[in-house]
Amino acid sequence: MTRRLPVEPAPGPLEEYAARFDDLFGARAQRDGFRRYLEGLLLPAERNKTLTALANTEPVKGAQRREAQSSLQWFLSESGWDPRELNECRLELLFEEPATSASKEGVLVIDEHGDRKWGKKTAHVGRQWLANIGKTDNGVVSVSSLLADEGVYYPVDFEPYTPSYYFGGGKNDPQFRTKLKIASELVELAVHRSIPFRAVVADSFYGEDEGFKRSLSELGVGYVLALKPSHAWWHKEDEIGSPWEAALAAGEGWEDERHPGAWAEVTRSFRDGHEEQWWALEVNVGPYGPEKDRRAVVATTDPEKLPEKKTWYLTSNLPHPGSKRATESELLAPANLAGIVRLYGLRMWVEQSYKQVKHVLGWSDYQVRSEVAIRRHWQLVCCAFSFCWWAYGRLPTTEEPSGTENDLPAESAGREKKESLGVLARDLEGGTGVAGALGNAVEILEGVLRDAPAAGAKSAA
Repeated sequence: MTRRLPVEPAPGPLEEYAARFDDLFGARAQRDGFRRYLEGLLLPAERNKTLTALANTEPVKGAQRREAQSSLQWFLSESGWDPRELNECRLELLFEEPATSASKEGVLVIDEHGDRKWGKKTAHVGRQWLANIGKTDNGVVSVSSLLADEGVYYPVDFEPYTPSYYFGGGKNDPQFRTKLKIASELVELAVHRSIPFRAVVADSFYGEDEGFKRSLSELGVGYVLALKPSHAWWHKEDEIGSPWEAALAAGEGWEDERHPGAWAEVTRSFRDGHEEQWWALEVNVGPYGPEKDRRAVVATTDPEKLPEKKTWYLTSNLPHPGSKRATESELLAPANLAGIVRLYGLRMWVEQSYKQVKHVLGWSDYQVRSEVAIRRHWQLVCCAFSFCWWAYGRLPTTEEPSGTENDLPAESAGREKKESLGVLARDLEGGTGVAGALGNAVEILEGVLRDAPAAGAKSAA
């Protein structure tokens, strides 16, 4: 067997991480390109993650350097490595670390992201709705799945959405996939991998679709999905016909916190130490109810006013505790109101993914046109972000103080408190071309931890 030639190592713990992927790259240039690409992605966000910037070159004169014009371009577009194999290895590394392993009390977050892109030769580009921008424009849309609990989150899979006019038969073409179909396939892939999670959570785009909910039930997975405030069902004129109307009716029975009527108190604890008092309502009318296959829950900070930005309308197939379904279901564990609120609260991790994965690490900064090159760039961004968690999981641990109100819930037990994040870059100096890369990784992770969603919901109903 031919001895592998060494490559210039990445700095500090990044080299140990990168070395775990070496078997996926058949050529020395590929192994070197992998390290240089990760280094560039971890550079401070002031520089767009274009190929020129990833090589850490000057915009004009430095762009003529071989590593800017040739090596990384070849690594991304022409070399023979498989991005799917890279993703499987990345997930395996995360799952084997106790601090980042998948939790059976976590959630699988489904969401979509759109990036403005122009031109007619870039794969998947089209004039379409870009949800995170809030407008229709030329761009590329991807549907992604993320694994999250109170302690950690990271992307699992993603798939680009291809507009219907790319296909000869349009929307009737057998190869065409809607975003909802892609989302169902991502959940199925997670189930196929036997990744543990408590429920699938997603916004109202998915919660309003009957086909998507049916596909989740057929897979035997639980879900907590948002509904639009306008969500309604057929009803007689003088009957309640929506969760919003049910919440209004329950609000009339509200007097104060001591006399909440049908509302149950739920306390959400956040990572920064503050708590918010929420109120949850089990809707028992129309197609929803604690004894039915589907439940509807309204969660709000103010049962009287139902503020738009602080009120959730949710649907779930998780059984109500004590119901007949709870005793008969072998796949779905029961969840009380506090549990439903907790699970949907974990969806807020996707907002952090936009800040860290999508923005800081340059998800949309690629300057390539082919589908395989775009997929490879996205996978490398996921690897760079996962490196932060991987390194964090290997830090020395300290004992968690007991008896505090900010203790992690039972599902996060075993994930001890880590020492100062600064040790990620301890005694390391930025080398040529990678100045600040590891320090920026620390800042990325600190931002994730600082802005994490609620740690859990206290009190049941």
